[in-house]
Amino acid sequence: MRKIFVIGIGVGDPDQMTIQAIKALNQVDVFFIPDKGSEKAALRDLRTGICRRFIENTCYRMIDVDIPQRAAGGDYLAGVDEWHGRLAAIYSRLFEQELADDEIGGILVWGDPAIYDSTLRIIERVRAKGLALEIEVIPGISSIQVLAARHRIALNEIGESVLLTTGRKLADGFPSGAGSVVVLLDGAQAFAGLSEPDLEIFWGAYLGTEDEILLSGKLADVGEEIKTVRRDAREKHGWIMDTYLLRKAGPS
Repeated sequence: MRKIFVIGIGVGDPDQMTIQAIKALNQVDVFFIPDKGSEKAALRDLRTGICRRFIENTCYRMIDVDIPQRAAGGDYLAGVDEWHGRLAAIYSRLFEQELADDEIGGILVWGDPAIYDSTLRIIERVRAKGLALEIEVIPGISSIQVLAARHRIALNEIGESVLLTTGRKLADGFPSGAGSVVVLLDGAQAFAGLSEPDLEIFWGAYLGTEDEILLSGKLADVGEEIKTVRRDAREKHGWIMDTYLLRKAGPS
């Protein structure tokens, strides 16, 4: 039976690779590498660089996976479902064509495969179509962990919860009753639309890479600076990956 390792590789710093992930890399026969075009070439290079650094046997193969664009507009959940269907069809075809029954395939996932990533859902759709696959998931260090470490903070206040959400959801306002809120996938910079006067923000981009940027402070004081820095960084690199933590400032 074909086997697939879904390997969390951290957010850019090869030193954050776990021993378990390195052992998994060295068992893979075929890596399926997402190709999102020239704008994301740097992300592809980081993946292949990790393989070159940690894999001892160079007999593995790499197969590019052309990732289609998700249709914009319309019903969001329906659009994501349709997009996942197309991706499942692509991966199903490549697994059948490129992976022998006794071989192991590898998919390298930024951060941790269980945190706001669709790879596991897509592979389950491949299995639902009838392709026999054994799946093993290797957890990785997430951008959320690196963000907290870089800012030298705990994610939660004492006795308080932490909510993980997206920029799309934050656009509806700061969640009522939330303590600390970690926001991912915020291409529209939803934080700029919040009106709470006492919010603090801990923001990071390109976490774990040599281009890492960190900013923090009262949202009212640094929000515009973050927008400017983010825009300039995106223009410079052609892409950006960022996340941030919001919380209401305490007495301290």
